[in-house]
Amino acid sequence: MAGLALLGPAVGHVPDVARIAVLRANALGDFIFVLPALDALRSAYPAAEIVLLGAPWHAQLWRDRPGPVDRVLVVPPAPGIRTPDAGEPEPDLDAFLAAARAERFDLAVQAHGGGANSNPFVAALGARVTVGLRADDAPPLDRWLRYVYYQPEVIRYLEVAALVGAPATTIVPTLAVTDADRAEALTVLGPRHRPRVALHPGATDTRRRWPAEGFAEVARELHGDGYEVLVTGTPAEREVVDRVVAAAGVPVRPQVGTLSLGGLAGCYEACELVISNDTGPLHLAAAVGTATVGIFWVGNLVTVANLLRGRHRPISSWTVHCPVCGVDCTPGIYPHRPGDGECPHRVSFVADVPVVEVVEAARELLAQPA
Repeated sequence: MAGLALLGPAVGHVPDVARIAVLRANALGDFIFVLPALDALRSAYPAAEIVLLGAPWHAQLWRDRPGPVDRVLVVPPAPGIRTPDAGEPEPDLDAFLAAARAERFDLAVQAHGGGANSNPFVAALGARVTVGLRADDAPPLDRWLRYVYYQPEVIRYLEVAALVGAPATTIVPTLAVTDADRAEALTVLGPRHRPRVALHPGATDTRRRWPAEGFAEVARELHGDGYEVLVTGTPAEREVVDRVVAAAGVPVRPQVGTLSLGGLAGCYEACELVISNDTGPLHLAAAVGTATVGIFWVGNLVTVANLLRGRHRPISSWTVHCPVCGVDCTPGIYPHRPGDGECPHRVSFVADVPVVEVVEAARELLAQPA
């Protein structure tokens, strides 16, 4: 604990806190990064109810799962808060905010980015004290820190928690795996006859996708080393999973939409290693205690790569200019930079990561004693 105090002083403990709202309604990886801050709040306010303001999938994942979240309130879709799921009814934001105010939150924590949209949302909850981040285009909360793009996400939200007297207890995101998760994984995958590794070749942002042929070559190498190789993906990633399976030329086991998110956690917990692009499943694997090799664009290496190296190997591409048009695609956070962070192309920015580097990192981790 003393060492973690170096992250910054935790000041301003709020008295008589019975209920805390935390806004974090985005994707899987984003949620994993805020887990240490939730642990800090739980430690500092052990008697308080911590309510996550999240998406429908948060409610499903957190059902009957031990951890710092006591309850999930699903926030309605709203610009900058979350996008609607398919078939979701028309949102009633006013009704949600009225119900939230009736909860009488003592603290409302904005853990949802720079705050242009999320700070007004959090302020409207009517909490006694509001806290969070503030970019230049965002209104202030009661207590706030300046949003700086290039900062590790885990540390970013630990600093927010410290503003209400919640010092860091860990910098390692940890998600509990339940017996139900393990049972689902066993039902779908069957018992292990060889040690397993999993590859995850998808990513929502195609610029973060390492070529399918690279994953296929890794699959061949590890299959030759005696491992059973799974290839995981969401239904939207079926095409890239199929490409890996076809190019591998050895028996691999595709798993597309066969597991719930909890089942995927159980699957990854039972793997010796997960190799993935920088996307939610990579961070899920690390959170359940599995070794990982992650393939990162350099900017994301700074902000979201696991901070530990004993069991995690982030491998970076240093490409910053679009391979098609040459535009500087780093986020345009400084006025003198030539690029604004965007161009119309969505080709891979990590294609130049060498296969040999990924294989060497995998074998190094797999050779470690359990």
